[in-house]
Amino acid sequence: MHHHPPTDPIPISALQHYLYCPRQCALIHLEQLWTENVYTAEGRQLHEKAHDAATESRGDRKIVTGLLLHSLRFGLTGQADVVEFHRRDGNWQPYPVEYKRGRPKSHAADRIQLCAQALCLEEMLHVAIPEGALFYGKTRRRQVVALDEALREETRRTVEAVHDLMRQGKTPPPPALEIANAICPACSLQDECLPLVPRKSAARYLQSVLEGA
Repeated sequence: MHHHPPTDPIPISALQHYLYCPRQCALIHLEQLWTENVYTAEGRQLHEKAHDAATESRGDRKIVTGLLLHSLRFGLTGQADVVEFHRRDGNWQPYPVEYKRGRPKSHAADRIQLCAQALCLEEMLHVAIPEGALFYGKTRRRQVVALDEALREETRRTVEAVHDLMRQGKTPPPPALEIANAICPACSLQDECLPLVPRKSAARYLQSVLEGA
């Protein structure tokens, strides 16, 4: 992959926003628009709970919460919910765990966010991190994620795409109708993204634009 010098560091959270919708990512990270809705509020409580826990030790396992992360190579910055350190042969092996509200998703956004955290940890601690985990609030279950080369490549491509978006400094247009139908109803920026739509669905709004209404 051709590696451009990064723009200013991008927050790891921007990767998830970009994968959901590049326009949402630009509104939040280029235009600094952010509104809180029930999803983000619940998600924040889950994060705060994770971040309250400080460092715990249990024999061969240390748990560190709220660890600040950065990567100069990829131009990333962020904060890990939880990094467990497992003692193996006298060494502490980092194991990132990301907390999510809701259920496991079929798409890769959560895995990519976790992998980006691992890339930062690898650079900061000079270690290889073969796996991490996602913890979902709805199922109360951990999903182990293998940080394999395919996921790393997808993560690097996403990081590059977000840097490109920031370099261009332009907010993309709203998504096409079939995508809008799927993603706009759950988006916390509905009203800011489509300010002409008082609580009307984005899909209906886009339909009216397409029909020249």
